[in-house]
Amino acid sequence: MFFFLLHLKPGEACAAVAEEGDTSPATLILCRACGHELAFGTDINHVHSRLALSSRNDTLIGGRRVNIQLFENPHGHQFEVITFRKADVTQHWPADKHFSWFPGFSWTVATCPRCKTHLGWAFQPSDWPDMITKATFEDSTHTFLALIIDRLLREDFASSLLVTPKSFMS
Repeated sequence: MFFFLLHLKPGEACAAVAEEGDTSPATLILCRACGHELAFGTDINHVHSRLALSSRNDTLIGGRRVNIQLFENPHGHQFEVITFRKADVTQHWPADKHFSWFPGFSWTVATCPRCKTHLGWAFQPSDWPDMITKATFEDSTHTFLALIIDRLLREDFASSLLVTPKSFMS
């Protein structure tokens, strides 16, 4: 059986809301590159930063308003991110205290555990050791992830991209 993918702009994958409104906060969030299951909509947890270039609320997951913040790194690259309490990503320690978008927090790169795509950053308190275990990170209420919206895909939206050719329909 053959399937075809529809062509969409990068931001539409996570930002689009199902027309029927049938998504729920428990909707799975996937890696856009490989489809790996990263988190649930319920894992989104807004962490405000005064260093954000802009901040907006958007309807993303199950009609829920989600805060999206825009940041710029020292090289001038801009990223729109959503903050999550937890997600299945690989963190690459040691954490760095320099150029943090969240004052009082150190950051480390977060990648997809399956395809190694850069998905965003993991943040931990700056007064913590630079190297911590994944369990320490996940068990703490003081840690969070900022994932790049254009690198994410909602499972229900991904399912809508698969189209069966008319020649295969009975």
